[in-house]
Amino acid sequence: MTLLTVNKLSKSYDGKNVVKDVSFEFHNGKCIALIGPNGAGKTTILRTLAGLLKPSAGTIQFSNMKEKDDIRKYIGYLPQYPVFYTWMTGMEFMIYSGRLSYLSEAEAKKRAETLLEKVGIIDAKDRKIGKYSGGMKQRLGIAQAIIHKPKLLMLDEPVSSLDPIGRREVLTLMKELKEEMTILFSTHILSDAEEVSDELLLLNKGEIVESGSMVELRKKYQTSIIKLEFQGDLAKYQEPINALASVANSSIERDVLQVSVSDIAEARQEILTYVLKEGCPLTSFTLDRASLEDMFMKVVTG
Repeated sequence: MTLLTVNKLSKSYDGKNVVKDVSFEFHNGKCIALIGPNGAGKTTILRTLAGLLKPSAGTIQFSNMKEKDDIRKYIGYLPQYPVFYTWMTGMEFMIYSGRLSYLSEAEAKKRAETLLEKVGIIDAKDRKIGKYSGGMKQRLGIAQAIIHKPKLLMLDEPVSSLDPIGRREVLTLMKELKEEMTILFSTHILSDAEEVSDELLLLNKGEIVESGSMVELRKKYQTSIIKLEFQGDLAKYQEPINALASVANSSIERDVLQVSVSDIAEARQEILTYVLKEGCPLTSFTLDRASLEDMFMKVVTG
């Protein structure tokens, strides 16, 4: 079922288009990554969806949304750099957030207990937020973003400022939450998108340049790679391997010959035939897949 439909969304500042005619739709129960380099327009899209910015053009429509409804009741939003009242405890902040979302005192307290347990910081509920680690603050921020049971949770670069431990904690939490709700998060860290998302929106210079599921986009763009290691000088094997019909190109990285091929089965046969015929001292033959970063670079650079 379609949850959200965005049609020809645009946002301009001082006559400059930051977001240009962006259209997409989300379905319930998906985790969607909005991917793009810094300055691509990711934060502007999220802030516009959150109702913090007014679009210059276009429409945003949630399923069953009535005309003139306040869009904010449908979404939970965590900015890239959330600000907390550090003198509050985690529980006090959650109750405060619930009251701002029009929950009763009793309901806000009940939801706060449930969510602090869910995000794994219930033991720190009475601790001042100023004493929380970066990962704990992000988990608290996610908890407050969903205290009013929104249809869509939006996270702006949720792990970019965290240390490796905090990053792992938040990514694990996102994996758990996506089983219960729709999540849209922005990132320029492609490995994070690859790990937790079901669908991708690839953004460049304010425009959606590609979208789809991980499986669809891999099938469409991904080139297979074979990694080869030889004893001795790799360069002497690169040119004859490049000349094989199934080989697109190759490069030498960290003593490994990385060969991009058009057909993995054909290339495997051709390369091994060449190696056996010439008696090459092959020490390693590995089938690999191009990363999401490789795919994104293909889309962005054409």
